[in-house]
Amino acid sequence: MTNINTRSQFVPKIAITPGEPAGIGIDLVTMLKTHMIKANFVIIADQRLLEQRSVQLKAPWNKDTNQVFYDINALKNLPMQPGVTILHVPIDTEVIPGQLNPKNAKYVLNTIDIACNGCMNKIFDAMVTGPVHKGIINQAGYQFTGHTEWLAARSHSKPVMMLVTPGLRVAMVTTHLPVAKISAAITKTHLKAVINILYNGLYTNFNISQPRIAVCGLNPHAGEDGHMGTEEQDVIIPVLEQLRAQGLNLIGPLSADSAFTPHNLQQFDVVLTMYHDQGLPVLKHIGFSNAANITLGLPFIRVSVDHGTAIHLAGTGLVNAGSLNYAIEIAMELISKTACHKQ
Repeated sequence: MTNINTRSQFVPKIAITPGEPAGIGIDLVTMLKTHMIKANFVIIADQRLLEQRSVQLKAPWNKDTNQVFYDINALKNLPMQPGVTILHVPIDTEVIPGQLNPKNAKYVLNTIDIACNGCMNKIFDAMVTGPVHKGIINQAGYQFTGHTEWLAARSHSKPVMMLVTPGLRVAMVTTHLPVAKISAAITKTHLKAVINILYNGLYTNFNISQPRIAVCGLNPHAGEDGHMGTEEQDVIIPVLEQLRAQGLNLIGPLSADSAFTPHNLQQFDVVLTMYHDQGLPVLKHIGFSNAANITLGLPFIRVSVDHGTAIHLAGTGLVNAGSLNYAIEIAMELISKTACHKQ
């Protein structure tokens, strides 16, 4: 990979995994316009599948595609110029847009693993992921709760999921858990680790020297001094006090219904919620199709779209590529800021 210091010549390699082949991820990557962003997009997918969907959507795929590779190691010598490259990974069975097939679950996971390994081996500067269908992957016999957990296991890291849209960042202490398991998962050790990863991520990836982190309580009204739950008093408050003593700027625990008011949001760099649906409905209401998911704590940059597979829209030409474009823009920004931080 080229030295980042040669800024005028540096063209990032961004691995893109379209995700569920029967969903809109394939549609989205055929809509990429390489002249808009100065990067080399390496689409990790089945070449024939991409071409078939491109024909169906009447998208000028072949005009934008530079070349096809069959070996990831060959990408080390990829020319430093913007464009689209395909890293061919054969699909396991025929894909019909809008029809899920568990036989293709292994293919989906293979594309993610290839991107992950490529990032860890410095072949790629970042990976951007399209939407997957967790249900069909589990139906195929794989234990899969989401990209975040899958990548964490393969990179031996502890990640924090943070979604961003212009004007708002929302991170989570727990991610893809049933509501009944959330309280037990919020331990002092876990909460402390999440806050430290979030703090370091904002400092390293976003160049925020003193991140201001608003921390939501778990219970309504942040527990009402123990009358509506004791997790705040037993776990959250002691951790916040300990980390404040170490110099972290932490606000809370706050009631989630007041943390997201416009006035309060001006005082924070990020809102840390206790679980998935505590903060993401607010963010997606504000910025759906213009938001992205960043996984902090990994040894590489990973950004994802903020939406699902939209199976019913696959192959229709009615999809909005806004979230993918925004995810790529965020990945480019993180590549640049991370490089500047290391200099």
